[in-house]
Amino acid sequence: MTTPGLQKIAFVGDYLPRKCGIATFTHDLRRVIAATSGAKCIVIPMDDIAGGYTYEREVQFQVVEQELEDYRAAADFLNFGNVDVVSLQHEFGIYGGSCGSHVLALMQDLRMPVVTTLHTVLSAPNQTQRAVMKELIRLSTRLVVMTERCRQTLIDTYSVDSDKVDLIAHGIPSVPDTDQRVLKEQFNVEDKAVALTFGLLSPGKGIEHVLHAIPEIVASFPNFVYLVLGATHPSLIREQGERYRISLERMAKELGITQHVSFYNRFVELEELTEFIGAADLYITPYLNVQQAVSGTLAYAFGCGQAVISTPYWHAEELLADGRGVLVPFADSGAIAREVIDLLGNDEKRLAMRSEAHRLGRSMTWDHVSVSYIASFNLARAEHSAQRKRLAVRTLDEQPLALPRMQLDHLQHLSDSTGIVQHAIYTIPDHAHGYCTDDNARALILTVLIEELGQDSPEVHALASRYAAFLNVAFDRDTGRFRNFMSFDRKWLEEDGSDDCQGRALWALGTSIGRSRRAGLTAWARELFHQALPACEKTTSPRTWALGILGIQEYLRRYSGDRAVVTMSQRLADRLINMYESTATESWPWFEDAMTYNNARLSQSLIAHGRSTENHRAVEIGMKSLRWLCAQQLSPQGRFRPIGSNGFFREGGVAAVFDQQAIEAHAMVAAAIEAFAVSKDPLWMEQAHLAFDWFLGRNDLGEPIYDASTGGCYDGLMENQVNENQGAESTLAFLLSLAEMRQLANLALKP
Repeated sequence: MTTPGLQKIAFVGDYLPRKCGIATFTHDLRRVIAATSGAKCIVIPMDDIAGGYTYEREVQFQVVEQELEDYRAAADFLNFGNVDVVSLQHEFGIYGGSCGSHVLALMQDLRMPVVTTLHTVLSAPNQTQRAVMKELIRLSTRLVVMTERCRQTLIDTYSVDSDKVDLIAHGIPSVPDTDQRVLKEQFNVEDKAVALTFGLLSPGKGIEHVLHAIPEIVASFPNFVYLVLGATHPSLIREQGERYRISLERMAKELGITQHVSFYNRFVELEELTEFIGAADLYITPYLNVQQAVSGTLAYAFGCGQAVISTPYWHAEELLADGRGVLVPFADSGAIAREVIDLLGNDEKRLAMRSEAHRLGRSMTWDHVSVSYIASFNLARAEHSAQRKRLAVRTLDEQPLALPRMQLDHLQHLSDSTGIVQHAIYTIPDHAHGYCTDDNARALILTVLIEELGQDSPEVHALASRYAAFLNVAFDRDTGRFRNFMSFDRKWLEEDGSDDCQGRALWALGTSIGRSRRAGLTAWARELFHQALPACEKTTSPRTWALGILGIQEYLRRYSGDRAVVTMSQRLADRLINMYESTATESWPWFEDAMTYNNARLSQSLIAHGRSTENHRAVEIGMKSLRWLCAQQLSPQGRFRPIGSNGFFREGGVAAVFDQQAIEAHAMVAAAIEAFAVSKDPLWMEQAHLAFDWFLGRNDLGEPIYDASTGGCYDGLMENQVNENQGAESTLAFLLSLAEMRQLANLALKP
């Protein structure tokens, strides 16, 4: 089947002037495809900073990395822009959502073929990475990889049909022959033996192992100098500043080699980069990750005719095979020293290696690579045309419902140096009622979920530290229990907190352990978790048991082999099961003879426990009770109507309609998501949306419960009006529900 020539191509991925390897690759690929094909080539970049970057005019639509709705809007833009094919660059870290899952929202809505270039192919992905990759593969018409190893990994690990995969080398610039002596004079190293490493600086690059090799090298070649060219990776700058570079400089000083090392702390353009490569006698890539599928810096150096010494990561192992370069073991300074000395002392071997690299590099130039990409694009169009999706306006029934953006203004407004204040008078913090552990535990969970969503920031990090500090001081290490209420002048109002407070704090600690990447936070939480866990078993409240189980399941995300903690989960679950079996009837399948508050947590905890431990009875009771609860919380108009706190619901009686509380909507959102995780039944996705929409105005009064301008949430729905106070409990219920709804799309991917 033939197709008309390519008229318009869209490139999706990071883009210059963003400083990263994917941005450079996307820019170079787009430039050469535009020149070779004659097609109009536009770019849809990902923005990881507020306001984005100052792009060239080929950028026609920008996506805020962590905003899911931007991905869907980008799909609409491309669908109605007469784009023939999308060239998508994939690396897990450049897209928002868990393991970059937001990009799937874009791909799912596209009506044209997608050719995805895979810059990383993991042979041992975690569950979420595997799920994202499987869906990415399904949504891609064709896949491009840059090494045979990656192609084989796709086939072996992800069961990809080999006919769907194109092997195309990483492109390199066409570099004119230059006199090395002239370039060495230009950099004032004409009398030096020069080794070069370039690329964005980060700990995984292994530069420290080259530094440790230099004393031995200098003993044989006193004129040796090692050039490290490249700025610190921008994301590392935001998280750690220049800590890594500073540590390398201090290391060089301690080793007494400062006169043999030069750091160029900047992102260089192509012309200057090729001059650095030309001035060097050899190139070193001491990377530490064996599964590094592609290295643009290695491709550039090799293609420009350099003699290369490298650790045996996947790309290097393949490119430098058969004597085309030298491979050394990972983190082996002695081996690096020996090979550098050998190559510098053997001009014939080094020059022969350079000559062979230059010869093979001619097939890797962007001009050659562009021909292969255009062939892949045309093949994708031909394959796609037989089953082309019709270009149509999507009705609401055909697209996911939009979610509000995460707005933390009111949360920050309620939080001070002590923690989060319990109550508010309208939007004004009510200091008269002080603080409580319940709310600070909820707030800590929220900050961890925000971190997991990729929306972490210094402000969120600071809030997490305050909430954790509150829990830390609330814990009585003599009794193993948490105090709950603290006055505004920081005096405890009780010796011992409620049972629910104990369970909720344990849940926050477990979430910090199981989901956070902050080493200090997780270490603190682990210590406190083990001290607080025994007291949970001594309580008599079923909701405390339920919250404790949820905290344990979060803890087991990281420490699944902790048998003592698994046993505690089983004991607490058995109590809930026994309570249900002694109370439930066909007409009242519930744990107690009354439905009061935070009801869905009872069902959720058994589903979570049963899913983790393969306890089918726990899952059965959890699902059955949750289905019944859903039926009791449905208004005649088909809207979510939580059990009202003004009377609750006793067996044989009538459920109270008001006052409706935000924590009930949040509990149902979370429980429905847990039910979906275990069953994959779309009904539970609908239930989660139904409960969440209560906040948005799909309720008995038709009034929104959340404040879109601040992210705050009103304190409930009364019979004739909304309670306009925006306290911590309700605000956190809304924000936690929003965070969990944003994670629901990721959950739908898991096998």
